[in-house]
Amino acid sequence: MRLVLFDVDGTLVTARGSGRRAMTRAFAAVFGVTGPIERYDFRGKTDPQIVADLMKAAGLEPVEIAARLDAFYARYLDELRAEIGRGAHVALMPGIGDLIPRLSRQPGIVVGLLTGNIEGGARIKLAPTGLWSYFRVGAYGSDDADRSRLPAVAVRRAEALIERPIETGRVLVVGDTPLDIDCARASGAVAVAVATGQHSLDELAACRPDLLFSDFADVPRALATLLDGGSRS
Repeated sequence: MRLVLFDVDGTLVTARGSGRRAMTRAFAAVFGVTGPIERYDFRGKTDPQIVADLMKAAGLEPVEIAARLDAFYARYLDELRAEIGRGAHVALMPGIGDLIPRLSRQPGIVVGLLTGNIEGGARIKLAPTGLWSYFRVGAYGSDDADRSRLPAVAVRRAEALIERPIETGRVLVVGDTPLDIDCARASGAVAVAVATGQHSLDELAACRPDLLFSDFADVPRALATLLDGGSRS
């Protein structure tokens, strides 16, 4: 059995800044400040990490941040729904609309999500694509602020789903940032990088992922390579 876990933003879709805009309004409404959000690097970060970093930079204490976190997430999801609407701001990355259904139909494969988005945010961003139902398990920023611990969450859920163990070397973590590669490395998973986000192919290559794609436009090749799993048993 092989578990293939996909990041959302920059890997599956682009939401064209919807998340940043929704968070900006939610921060202003709930905390009264936004922090240095315009220059903050969201790439590869979990939502809880983003909140902690920005509100700490704005001068708030951890206890105050924690006390307002649930209210912030509720407002953020409302703002994100308004941003996404019917999906005008959401676009699939090359090949994804074909790759995910085809991969999910392969015997011995479980397709899931591993994303810094809280679960509700991931669902809102993917809803217009029609792909949500193909992801049988997921690990989200709402599960842990530390991205490196999310593969273990996804594996536990996948093992409970299929009622059998999954070897570490048969877990693939697919993402578009160096932090996705670091996440895979920390858990012993196969690191799969794709240059459809804001990092170039050369930047990702410098991080030495196990597998590297410019994009997934060549679906048969991408499918064959992911099924091979980097030749790790």
